[in-house]
Amino acid sequence: MAAVAEQDLTTLSLEHLPTDPLLLILSFLDYKDLMSCCFVSRRLNQLSVHDPLWKRHCKKYWLLSDVQEDDLDAVEAQIGCKLPDDYRCSFRIHNGQKLVVPGLMGSMALSNHYRSEDLLDIDTAAGGFQQRLGLKQCLPLTFCIHTGLSQYMALESVEGRIKYEIFYQCPDQMARNPSAIDMFITGNSYLEWFTSYVNNVITGGYPIIRDQIFRYVHEKDCVAKTGDITVSVSTSFLPELSSVHPPHYFFTYRIRIEMSKDALPEKACQLDSRYWRITNAKGDVEEVQGPGVVGEFPIISPGRVYEYTSCTTFPTTSGYMEGYYTFHCLYYKDKYFNVTIPRFHMVCPTFKVSIARMILYYELTYYE
Repeated sequence: MAAVAEQDLTTLSLEHLPTDPLLLILSFLDYKDLMSCCFVSRRLNQLSVHDPLWKRHCKKYWLLSDVQEDDLDAVEAQIGCKLPDDYRCSFRIHNGQKLVVPGLMGSMALSNHYRSEDLLDIDTAAGGFQQRLGLKQCLPLTFCIHTGLSQYMALESVEGRIKYEIFYQCPDQMARNPSAIDMFITGNSYLEWFTSYVNNVITGGYPIIRDQIFRYVHEKDCVAKTGDITVSVSTSFLPELSSVHPPHYFFTYRIRIEMSKDALPEKACQLDSRYWRITNAKGDVEEVQGPGVVGEFPIISPGRVYEYTSCTTFPTTSGYMEGYYTFHCLYYKDKYFNVTIPRFHMVCPTFKVSIARMILYYELTYYE
């Protein structure tokens, strides 16, 4: 009997422990430790995604407590518009977040620019409800305290918008009319907009860097391998630095350069220069060549990864870039070679021209 008991103890593992005690242990962990548990074993991965474990962390670090039906009814009476059912349902579960950094709805960082969007609580959103021309009957969903950028939801079909579609406002810089506001569309309903974003986060579509969610999009085919070095690219559109009138579309891209951990030590090398071939939607080509990347000359060795972020603009709604880096070997200093940068495309979201500009266009056409 003693031998059997000893054998049972030696084969005991996490897979055999009951669920409730393990969940109790996990409930004492900080959210960062809880995330780490996901990578320990399949059993802990399954338990670590248990919703009640995260509800406490959400309330503590990110989301405010839910609101009641009476509160939502009061907001509807205050703004004079009906809130969509999917929006009401969401805020019965949570009430957005405080104006903090980083925001839950994505960040973007360049050398001289930073954006981080908070998901607004219902009272702040109601306080920012718009009745002015150009944004009439629009409710803000997000807000960035650094740039003043918001995503709005149209609560009525007015000024060329479809009811409940979601967009970034983009002032028409060529019009002498403050109501001339173009729109970059980000969703057709609150449910589609929110679930699409969440899906990108939980599937790894949006990378989490230093505890911030970055809305970079990576195409699976956007990878190039030269010898032991792999280069991959992800991109993002910045609406706050773009405009439809005049046409100026701003994109940022994040590049990852990695040498295989199995490469020989003598394959270590240093980046000397870059070459870009940039093509817009009209077929116009610009070539750029210069030393290093973002002022640096990174050394790449087996297993090492180097990442950097840069940006570009197009006068068209889309374009693409491709090129190569020139490296020299550290062990054989007179040996140089090129590393391919894969072609990557950048496309701005669907946009709508302001109703004020459309009226002006029709008037000019009529009088001609």
